[in-house]
Amino acid sequence: MASFTLPALRRRSTAAAGDRSARARLTIGLLVLLLAATAAVCLAQGASEASLRAVMLGWAGIGDPASVKASDRLVIEAIRLPRVVLGMLIGAALAVSGALMQGLFRNPLADPGIVGVSGGAGLAAACAIVLGSGVLAPAMAVAGLFALPLAAFAGGLASTMLLYRIATRQGRTSVATMLLAGIAMAAFAGAGTGILVFMADDAQLRDLTFWNMGSLAGATWPKVISIAPPILLVLVSMRFLARGLNALALGEGPARHVGIPVERLKQTAIVAVALATGASVAVAGTIGFVGIVVPHLLRLSIGPDNRYLLPASALLGASLLLAADAVSRTIVAPAELPIGIVTAVIGAPFFLWILMRKRGMLDL
Repeated sequence: MASFTLPALRRRSTAAAGDRSARARLTIGLLVLLLAATAAVCLAQGASEASLRAVMLGWAGIGDPASVKASDRLVIEAIRLPRVVLGMLIGAALAVSGALMQGLFRNPLADPGIVGVSGGAGLAAACAIVLGSGVLAPAMAVAGLFALPLAAFAGGLASTMLLYRIATRQGRTSVATMLLAGIAMAAFAGAGTGILVFMADDAQLRDLTFWNMGSLAGATWPKVISIAPPILLVLVSMRFLARGLNALALGEGPARHVGIPVERLKQTAIVAVALATGASVAVAGTIGFVGIVVPHLLRLSIGPDNRYLLPASALLGASLLLAADAVSRTIVAPAELPIGIVTAVIGAPFFLWILMRKRGMLDL
């Protein structure tokens, strides 16, 4: 007869957790290999016939460095490599932002793009683009290289804080309120961006068009350097946020009882989402659905434990965005399809599927 004593239940719980932890660690290891393979394919792929093998041998100091063509080195080091690094950073940032928002709001429908956070970041960045040579010129001069990421961060932070204020009441977050508020915020951001488009000159209009659809086409090392610090800071903070988010899944009351500083946790998570989303939007425009597709897929596979879910989301998000970028560069070659269109084609049906599964949650 099965034993239901407390020690037996504890042993079973530990065994089950161990099995899931082992699967999660294996998944993370496989995701590391997947990311390395995806990055290698993206470095080798392109309109140019540049030899990745020759350049890598040159990096390793094997053979005659003079045998490496200068054009090959230029294509790999100045064009493809910064694009791959930028794609990895942005994919990881968007996926982790989605996982953090889902943990903070305690539902699987939260995503920076869907609930208006990306729109707020994009509106602030559009203000910097259009007004940066006029009203905002002094602030842009002070911020220098970080002006655009800082503007996008400010917009993303304001959007995230406002969304949390609207959707949360007495410690409970309404999913329907969150989605409706996100729609309203996205519409407001779209209207503001439309006004800026009307005000923009030809050069600014091209930049704003790039924003609305998302792209990695303008990847350069200065852009990588400008967004790497905030995104890496968010990725490092995952380890410290994971335990608190696990406790928060049980409710704010139980989380406080086990010693979690709930308010500080929420504030830190909000700032982390704003940093990651703002930095991503600042250099690549609005790229949707990565933050909802990646964490949900992983949650089905390795469970909701944020100690594994957050790093796995970073790895799979980076791989997914690199794969989407490869598709965007080849599907209509020699032209380039905006990457935001590719992620929307993948993510929108996935979001509808999740919505159909979670219809019971949508009660006002």
